[in-house]
Amino acid sequence: MPYAIPGPGGRGWLLRLVIAFSFAQGAVSMARPAVSYRALALGADERAVGVIAGVYALLPLFAAVPLGRRTDHGRCAPLLPLGVVLISGGCALSGMAGSLGAMAAWSGVMGLGHLCFVIGAQSIVARQSAPDEQDRNFGHFTIGASLGQLVGPIAAGALIGADMGRTSALALLVSAAVGAVSLTSLWRIEHVRQAPAGRQRDGRVPVLGILRARGVPAGIFISLAVLSATDILTAYLPVVGEHRGIAPATVGLLLSLRAASTIACRLVMTPMIRLLGRTALLTGSCLLGGVLCAGMALPVPVWGLALMLAALGFCLGVGQPLSMTTVVQAAPPGARSTALALRLTGNRLGQTAAPAAGGLIAGTAGATAPFAMLSGLLLLAATLGARTKHS
Repeated sequence: MPYAIPGPGGRGWLLRLVIAFSFAQGAVSMARPAVSYRALALGADERAVGVIAGVYALLPLFAAVPLGRRTDHGRCAPLLPLGVVLISGGCALSGMAGSLGAMAAWSGVMGLGHLCFVIGAQSIVARQSAPDEQDRNFGHFTIGASLGQLVGPIAAGALIGADMGRTSALALLVSAAVGAVSLTSLWRIEHVRQAPAGRQRDGRVPVLGILRARGVPAGIFISLAVLSATDILTAYLPVVGEHRGIAPATVGLLLSLRAASTIACRLVMTPMIRLLGRTALLTGSCLLGGVLCAGMALPVPVWGLALMLAALGFCLGVGQPLSMTTVVQAAPPGARSTALALRLTGNRLGQTAAPAAGGLIAGTAGATAPFAMLSGLLLLAATLGARTKHS
């Protein structure tokens, strides 16, 4: 059974992976607010927007662990082009959909494509990085996601105008083309060698055995909380903007400011870890992020939202790469891709439940109420992070 190990050529594979991830994530980040605006144009209310946002994560809930199992005992690279095809197809078909049900279905296809790409990409980084390089390489890898999250909302805001039905459909078609560009960077990313005979005979580690490993549950929950915060910000800031009279272009700029701050965080993550230690950095970022999410529910002016989103983006930038390293280092050696898939399952569970719960809360208590829910999630993540000792 083949598996990947570091090969010649330095970290060129990582640069190509970051570029591909930037375009794939850019397509998704452009499509998510466009889906919300198109749903509003089709007559959706806050609850329906939450359900559609949740369906994005529903199919991946059932596919993550089987894909992780396959990747533990095979190659990772084939998942990347498959993911791109599903992302671009889901974006294009969402733009052509004429009903809320169809939009929800194609949103689910988009989410499945994103899952395929991310499982394959994260597994490549885990296999081809030495233990002392994992924080840095996962941090650089997630810069690709942040670059996509930076450009995507700006592009969506620039395309979506007064005629939300037509312009949001255009934004979704453009996002499909953006996603397809990532195919141009998916070459020579995975270095394949023949596994030793002993590894070929290794059996599968049970899922419960992976979940019992110290540090894995905490890493999964921290990732869930951080990604739920990012996801609800993306889905509900357009709704808040509609209620407060903030233009779609301004909402796109606010979301991109959050992403730019996340990129800045990941560029300085290695010195921050050396200065504060991983446990203190992870705990403190979740704690401050929870406070800032609570502040998002206040009726602050646009400049106040901008300041809070910049600070929140910096805090949220810590959780994803450090939770990846936490899970990889805590998992049994023969089940790291499956452990990463379980982490992604937790992410998708949060992406399914959090927007749906946010929709119910928003329908009852107002459009800003989901941010209070996020605050509670991040504060709980800070508590778990404080109890987790990183190797």
